[in-house]
Amino acid sequence: ERAVAAARAAFESGVWSRAAPAERKKVLMRLAELIERDALALAVLGVRDNGTEIGMALKAEPGSAAGTFRYYAEALDKIYGEIAPTPETVLGLIHREPVGVVGAIVPWNFPLMIGAWKLAPALAMGNSVVLKPAESASLTLLRLAELAAEAGLPEGVLNVVTGPGAVTGAALALSMDVDVLVFTGSGTTGRRLLEYAAQSNLKRVYLELGGKSPNIVFADAPDLDHATRVSAAGIFRNAGQVCVAGSRLLVERSIHDAFVERMAEHAAAMTVGDPLDLGSQIGAVHSEAQLNAHLDFLREALDEGAELAGGGRRILRETGGWYMEPTIVTGVRPDQRLAQD
Repeated sequence: ERAVAAARAAFESGVWSRAAPAERKKVLMRLAELIERDALALAVLGVRDNGTEIGMALKAEPGSAAGTFRYYAEALDKIYGEIAPTPETVLGLIHREPVGVVGAIVPWNFPLMIGAWKLAPALAMGNSVVLKPAESASLTLLRLAELAAEAGLPEGVLNVVTGPGAVTGAALALSMDVDVLVFTGSGTTGRRLLEYAAQSNLKRVYLELGGKSPNIVFADAPDLDHATRVSAAGIFRNAGQVCVAGSRLLVERSIHDAFVERMAEHAAAMTVGDPLDLGSQIGAVHSEAQLNAHLDFLREALDEGAELAGGGRRILRETGGWYMEPTIVTGVRPDQRLAQD
């Protein structure tokens, strides 16, 4: 509640919402520079939270975030109004202005990248933001708030509040003083946020929800070995914990067996290990609960008649941590949970 009040007060004061576009651009450009300056430190913070392999984290987290802030900084002074077609006696003008307070809830798999997707356009247009990171991956976004202050973002414009979704996220979604809610995560939570919006002030809600992305390979693929390599990368990077991971693989029947055999070979050759080791191609699973969910999915699929074509086991390491072999399951029916969730 204090964070929402601070965001509202900052918005109403006009210190950011009515600042000249050139001033907002200057601050966001500076923030992009600071993210790039501290890119390695930010990437390591994120890896310690979520287990992404460091090579991928550098590009996907600070690299992507800096690019996103720079993109919207460049775009913000190119948002124009319109004159609507009307009878001669009427003049219809469309003027674009900031909405007010934006509530943003982001997941743990790529918090800095996805956080930037929410923050950059909202801040560029002069809104204030209250951001809630995942309770298990908040370090990079807390650090981002410090960098925003260093870049010159006025006090109260960006607020980061940690805590579990059922408490902090719900309070944000039910707030009568939040005008827009943006969220990336599960369909179940997205549905609940729509309900919270209806129960409160009918705030606008923008959702990016979980999918089950199909990767389709036909028999006329010119290079089957290349197709299997990119298919393996498309699901196994970041331990498969990617919004657009190609987790459902549809292969034309005539090449199915050969494709699966090569895919299993590529998967078995991938190095699973310490995400801070540059030699690791696959890092850690985010948490014990997530690893157990993976194993439960697998057990259920095998019990329902699917077959294991590679991997399938937890990897135990002296250092501890949650690691799993890259896993391929064949013979999965479309109605099974493994093909849908």
